[in-house]
Amino acid sequence: MVGDEAYAGSRSFYHLVDAVREVYGYPELVPTHQGRGAEHILSQILIKPGDVIPGNMYFTTTRWHQEKAGGSFADVIVDEAHDPASLYPFKGNIDLDKLRRIIAEVGAARIPYISLETNVNMAGGQPVSMANLKATYALCHEQGILVMLDATRALENAWFVQQREAGYAHRSVAEILLEICAQSDGATVSSKKDNLVNIGGFLALRDPELAWRARGLLVAYEGLHTYGGMSGRDMEALACGVREMVDGDDHVRARIGQVEYLGNLLIDAGVPIVQPIGGHGVYLNARAILPHVPQDELPAQSLAAAIYADAGVRTMERGVVSAGRDPATGENRQPRLELVRLAIPRRVYTQAHMEVTAESVVSVCEHADDVGGLAFAYEPNDLRFFLARFRPLPIPAKSTVGIAQRVEPKPPPVGPGS
Repeated sequence: MVGDEAYAGSRSFYHLVDAVREVYGYPELVPTHQGRGAEHILSQILIKPGDVIPGNMYFTTTRWHQEKAGGSFADVIVDEAHDPASLYPFKGNIDLDKLRRIIAEVGAARIPYISLETNVNMAGGQPVSMANLKATYALCHEQGILVMLDATRALENAWFVQQREAGYAHRSVAEILLEICAQSDGATVSSKKDNLVNIGGFLALRDPELAWRARGLLVAYEGLHTYGGMSGRDMEALACGVREMVDGDDHVRARIGQVEYLGNLLIDAGVPIVQPIGGHGVYLNARAILPHVPQDELPAQSLAAAIYADAGVRTMERGVVSAGRDPATGENRQPRLELVRLAIPRRVYTQAHMEVTAESVVSVCEHADDVGGLAFAYEPNDLRFFLARFRPLPIPAKSTVGIAQRVEPKPPPVGPGS
């Protein structure tokens, strides 16, 4: 109600600038309609054709923007991240030896920045340790390489540092979040997550010259530099949400506690999930649940469809469909992880919702032989997991037809006697 809708110089913009400086520690703010707007602008101002951008596992829209700018992504996450059963506490960590090899191979001049995601989404919501952040930042600055965070879920990462890393148990999540961001030169944020709002995002930077380059593109693609892609109401709400998320640790404790509640229900029922339980959702191991569905038949997408058909619970595939096609070869990328994400919105669901979801997942897993694979009925060229459509494939003969997929009926015979 107090949002200032002035086209230029909105008071709500300056409220947002102050909130981001206070909570994240970045002096320069470029507001965007949501996180992918920030990813686009960052990629355009920093990446040249032929550049390589190392990162701790890809994220779909981030990599897409990097490739559209002429760059290529190089995965330098620790090997434990690709093992759903590993209990390694910081599966989002950068493997520094992998990063050094990339730098030696292509040269620091061809690496505009490292893309470092906090609480890595595609790995199952897995955090990065503070020690790893500091070591990565030191190595990159030795080489003249910028460190850019995807800080969309940095609050949850701060919680895991507090809970799992020596020396941080008595530090507040707010203090830890500031320290995380101090190990970087900037960050993109999709505010629909940690920041407790329904729309919005931003690119935050330390270098004023880089920020003004970003604002030049902002005006072309998003809106004036004092609102970007947001209304005054959006910016006012975001400024409030940024502060509210770190107003004590109770919010993030309850938020991650709900995720752990759902995860433990599934573990107790014997459902294979990514462990340790992540920050923003529970990830089902579709490879283990549907071993009879080959990767080319999209097992994670098949499992997501089966759960939706069973109970109307909308999950999301994080496997071969999300990985997309290699732009050079046109072949499907074959990620080691085939996951189904049960992401939990903040302050929306109750314990009963978690129990209904768990019941549905357990039921589908108990009848996993009834779930067949899928094929593309429509496959867009870009970011196919958003808009693709699928058709069911025949279930192997040894299986019975179950709740999720049904064999398409054969057409009636044609010819004499038909």
